[in-house]
Amino acid sequence: MGQNELDKKDQELEEFGQTVLEEGSRQRKIQLLTIIGEVEGHENASGSCKTTKYDHVLPKLAQIEDDASIDGLLILLNTSGGDVDAGLAIAEMIASLSVPSVSLVLGGSHSIGVPLAVAADYSFIVPTGTMMIHPVRMSGMVIGTSRTYEYFDMIQDRILTFVESHAHIAYDQLKNLMHNTKMLTKDLGTVLVGEQAVKEGLIDQVGGIREAVKKLHEMIDRAENSSGKDGF
Repeated sequence: MGQNELDKKDQELEEFGQTVLEEGSRQRKIQLLTIIGEVEGHENASGSCKTTKYDHVLPKLAQIEDDASIDGLLILLNTSGGDVDAGLAIAEMIASLSVPSVSLVLGGSHSIGVPLAVAADYSFIVPTGTMMIHPVRMSGMVIGTSRTYEYFDMIQDRILTFVESHAHIAYDQLKNLMHNTKMLTKDLGTVLVGEQAVKEGLIDQVGGIREAVKKLHEMIDRAENSSGKDGF
């Protein structure tokens, strides 16, 4: 790899949290994507906040789908949540990719981070990682009408339906976790730590980067074998 390519990779990693892992012994090209801090939507977050900009992530995911040289996607998450529409847009893109994908929750994947974590084909969480499930919140002035509550329910249903479709948890079970009144003193919801997220069916397995990378290579092997390519 030339110096210009190395400089470009370093710049992408610094600016967007994205790079391609391709120097390993297995000679695979794995796209690394990080979802860190707040998921930013149409409005810019505070300049002091760490953010993941969906208008950066969506084109990258489209590029991954169109690039035949990319063998898999590894997603690292440590997010407090953020914009619902932006988060669901990213999650839907990840779920519709044809290349194998693995997610790894590091630190936390809260709120809209939950659908982002389960959007991958297989998901991991470190033992100390957390996932917070809570009802949809709106910032600013909210008009207290029946139509407003119906709109909140519609947004919540979109999230619950997506998670149910991409994890091993039932809609009603997830809804109960979302509206739990016994854990958080000043809020509704549930915080799941490591193995608890696996037991509830949100995440597939407890593990770290070693397990996540190993699993992704196994999935790439199966994909290559099923398509008639020579497996590694």
